[in-house]
Amino acid sequence: MARAPAMSPEQRRAMIVAAALPLVVEHGAAVTTAQIARAAGIGEGTVFRAFEDKDALLAACMAEALRLDDTLAHIEAIPRDEPLDARLLEAIGILQGYLARMGAVAGALMQTTRVSRGEPRPGGRQEAMEKTAEALQRLFEPDRDRLRKSPEQLAHAFQHLVAATRSIPPEELVDLFLNGAVQQ
Repeated sequence: MARAPAMSPEQRRAMIVAAALPLVVEHGAAVTTAQIARAAGIGEGTVFRAFEDKDALLAACMAEALRLDDTLAHIEAIPRDEPLDARLLEAIGILQGYLARMGAVAGALMQTTRVSRGEPRPGGRQEAMEKTAEALQRLFEPDRDRLRKSPEQLAHAFQHLVAATRSIPPEELVDLFLNGAVQQ
């Protein structure tokens, strides 16, 4: 029987974080490394060979929840030949999924000292906001000639509206954004 190739340290860390994320959302910082090891199908010692300590593992979970590359790729994949309202509706779903994932992990980890201390991490909120706005801007570009504001201005406004609004259904939010509050 052939053995599976050994994982690189980065692959092992990623596998452990993937197994830990649902447990972190469920248990917060109270999750044990034994629970994480069981979920990952490894021994607890392997967790500590991959991560300095539990705080380092929890910080890696937070970094994974904040990772923006999949979100940006999904926004970039929205077909530009769709009507603007359809493009924005799809973008809302993508952004709300990202915000929900990030919020679930962040909320669960509020009692974790390393995460709540706000230690610097690569990227950061400002960079994430800028990259997301750039991706959204490209959704507005095909309609530039009929827009009252620049795609850049609209992307920033739309991004902040989506982040601040959870109670308005996405279809209504797009309608409000594109058509305003006053009936014509």
